[in-house]
Amino acid sequence: MPISYNEGTRCFHLTCSDFSYVIRLAAGRYPLHAHWGAPLRQIRDDLLGRLSPYTDETFSLNELPLDRLPQECPVYGTADYRPGMLGVRHPDGTGALDLQVSGWRIFSGRAELPGLPGALGDGAETLELTLKDALSGLTVGLYYTLYADCGILSRSARITNGGAEPQMLTRALSCCVDFEGGDFRFLTLSGSWARERGIVLRPLVPGMQGTASLRGASSHQGSPFMALLAPDASETSGEVYGMALCYSGNYLAETDVDQDGNPRALLGIHPEGFAWLLAPGESFCTPEAYLCYAPDGLRGMSRRFHRFVRRQITRGPWAASPRPLLINNWEGTYFHFDEDKLLSIAGAAKQTGIDLFVLDDGWFGRRNDDHSSLGDWTDDLSKLPEGLAGLSRRIHGMGMKFGLWVEPEMISPDSELYRTHPDWCVHAGQSPRTESRFQLVLDLTRPEVRDAMAEQICAALQRGNVDYVKWDMNRNITQAGSACLPPERMGEFFHRYILGLYDMVSRITARFPDVLFESCAGGGGRYDLGMMCYMPQAWTSDDTDAWERCRIQYGTSLVFPPSCMGAHVSAVPNHQTGRITPLETRAAVAMGGTYGYELDPESLSAGELETITRLNERVRAWQDVLLYGDFLRLVSPFEGTDCAWMSVSPDRRRAAVTCVFTLARPNHKPGLLRLAGLDPALDYRMEDGRVFGGDELMARGLPLDAVTGDFQSRQFFLTAL
Repeated sequence: MPISYNEGTRCFHLTCSDFSYVIRLAAGRYPLHAHWGAPLRQIRDDLLGRLSPYTDETFSLNELPLDRLPQECPVYGTADYRPGMLGVRHPDGTGALDLQVSGWRIFSGRAELPGLPGALGDGAETLELTLKDALSGLTVGLYYTLYADCGILSRSARITNGGAEPQMLTRALSCCVDFEGGDFRFLTLSGSWARERGIVLRPLVPGMQGTASLRGASSHQGSPFMALLAPDASETSGEVYGMALCYSGNYLAETDVDQDGNPRALLGIHPEGFAWLLAPGESFCTPEAYLCYAPDGLRGMSRRFHRFVRRQITRGPWAASPRPLLINNWEGTYFHFDEDKLLSIAGAAKQTGIDLFVLDDGWFGRRNDDHSSLGDWTDDLSKLPEGLAGLSRRIHGMGMKFGLWVEPEMISPDSELYRTHPDWCVHAGQSPRTESRFQLVLDLTRPEVRDAMAEQICAALQRGNVDYVKWDMNRNITQAGSACLPPERMGEFFHRYILGLYDMVSRITARFPDVLFESCAGGGGRYDLGMMCYMPQAWTSDDTDAWERCRIQYGTSLVFPPSCMGAHVSAVPNHQTGRITPLETRAAVAMGGTYGYELDPESLSAGELETITRLNERVRAWQDVLLYGDFLRLVSPFEGTDCAWMSVSPDRRRAAVTCVFTLARPNHKPGLLRLAGLDPALDYRMEDGRVFGGDELMARGLPLDAVTGDFQSRQFFLTAL
């Protein structure tokens, strides 16, 4: 069985072909972390090291050296002085808990976490450990869900007030993993707007290190993910422990190296400003955290995460389907367009093989710039004489699909909605309402606000017979507060906002199950597994510069497969960097995700349009490999001046290889690019007719020719004979 319990060793053993995760009950009542790593056939006492002396059931909580023991659910206030997974404030102001195992069960599927997104649970098995504090009546259900076919273990918790008095949760993280020794390195993803998810690798040192967001969103600046790497771990070898959170709000991903050099890794909702009042009988659920052990380096970790995301996170008809080739008018026109201009863009795009036209910002209210009209989702008839319905009818008449940009979470002070409901925005009493991008955030903790927005957005999508939606969110939360939350519950605001967001998103996406939804937050400002449960792809960054995208997409690929990454060819000079890169290079990089265009095709030459037509044909022919093949990073742009990656079909008979070079070098001798993931027993033919053995390409490498000019690229498409 994947999950079992051994009464003799008092151990729960969760195992699959990729790893074992072992929990041992100290004194028969306290869950300690015994092992997470290479799979074990069985658990023996002499392998449990420092845990072995504490199986005696006569031990009490205060007799256990908790400050030096690895725990599954540590709570501050006991003899453990390290950061805890849970924190509570009792009615008397104290916070001590004596959580003892009161029961357990094993069941098929995953635990339901009301209001929160999560994995599908197909083929999964779950261990539920129930802990109880006898004095307060507080119970904690710890959930461990094993996805054996993906090599992933999920962790979450349900905290229930079983006592007679209210309890205040002050800390509710999703998981804690205590490691024993090891000279680990710590990997996180960080950046800013237009520079999202850069790879940061540093040694673990005594004390706390981590990444976090307090912006009300998972943010441009960080990512709810971290990894611990063994000293010898690299892209292709060595032990890696990856942890990712299925959540779109404030998060904390933190490590604390204790006095003995043992790291503790914690992941979950950020406790800063968090306080959740649990009335008697009420429960609080934490988001799912996904744990991945890879003995074969970062590439192995990513392969497991990608498989898990494709099988268990993305869902609906678009989860494994070919994606349309789209053109978005934003960088082509910004706010300045009329229906004739949109139709001419669509007509020119159609001639190149593009099959989806997306109308971005500026179609509603009096939206001629970003100063007004958010919240007024009514058609601007001065631009669209017959509204969305008329434009959509004409786009569909061309044989194209029609897509639409919306920003449902925002409100402009200059809007009819704000003039009617000035209290519907997020605000803190009489404090000034800080605007960003001339807009405020709607208070999604309030059901009436969610109802009104869902009704308006659904009406627009229905009116426009929409096939695709770009769901944007262009600012973070300030003056966090709600007019409808009492003072004792104001610490619940940020999490209630995210629950409100999930409620609104789930209702709208369920209403239009065949529509392709793409998440966006000023680019990659809310790029997380929570939103991926509702929308199968996300706009990876507002930065469309090809070289910058190499870095952004490379970092993003640590967790997310190409099928999740919105990637477009844009105009040059690039609108974010001013850089000029060849059209083929922009296309090669965009083929690393869900392919599209962000430009005005009428501004291109006949030769460029012919090139785009050819590129579109190539994308269609290879999209199954590019989006759903095994994605393998080959050369890191964070370690040098070039970048390379490849995708291989599941049967290993087709492969697409991409190389991007930065600055040209004189008298430069071409080298060999060592490939991966091929079948060594097969021969592969390239498009130019050359044939190489899979063994040769992986052992020696693919010969590269010299390049002339800056920011050049090379693509190779291999088919097995």
